[in-house]
Amino acid sequence: MFQVVMLLAEAEKQAEPPSWSPLLMMGAIFALFFFMVILPARRRERLQRETLANSLKKNDKVLTSAGIIGIVADLKDDEAILKIDESANVRMRILRSTIVRILTPKEPGTEAPADAK
Repeated sequence: MFQVVMLLAEAEKQAEPPSWSPLLMMGAIFALFFFMVILPARRRERLQRETLANSLKKNDKVLTSAGIIGIVADLKDDEAILKIDESANVRMRILRSTIVRILTPKEPGTEAPADAK
């Protein structure tokens, strides 16, 4: 019996160390996923935010990330002043980056879609 145990112990010593290939494959798959899916999506979102911020103009009706709807009264470098209530002359200073959507229709006489993003 002792000899069998010794033979098994000796066989385990001679066994090859665990292979790193499954770990390397998982890393390669993650890297491929990152470069093929995540980076292009980030670039696309950044481009959309920049075009939205650059296309803002006075008297546009906008929606902020906090859910505030207002009309652009004035634009500065990285700020916008929104008119919230016409009757009480309520104005709010916000960052341009917080504007999520422009609600003003692009063409006169047409309504802005309710679910446009």
